[in-house]
Amino acid sequence: MNLVERPKNVDWRLWKRDDGFAPEWIQLAILMDIRDELRRLNNLLLCPNFQMIPSMLRRIQANTSKSKRKLKSKAAAKS
Repeated sequence: MNLVERPKNVDWRLWKRDDGFAPEWIQLAILMDIRDELRRLNNLLLCPNFQMIPSMLRRIQANTSKSKRKLKSKAAAKS
């Protein structure tokens, strides 16, 4: 099996040897899948839209939070 043409996201059965996959190929294929996922995560983390999420959430919170109530003083409440 050519590793370039390997199936992705496969549940590998290590106890069956009749399907032609060598354990070394399976380990290498799994490491390549992990590398692919890490590359996708790195691209996501470098995306400006993803990086702006915290500031957008702070802005939304500031615009939607209730203002604090002012407590009336005891003297003003008695009169």
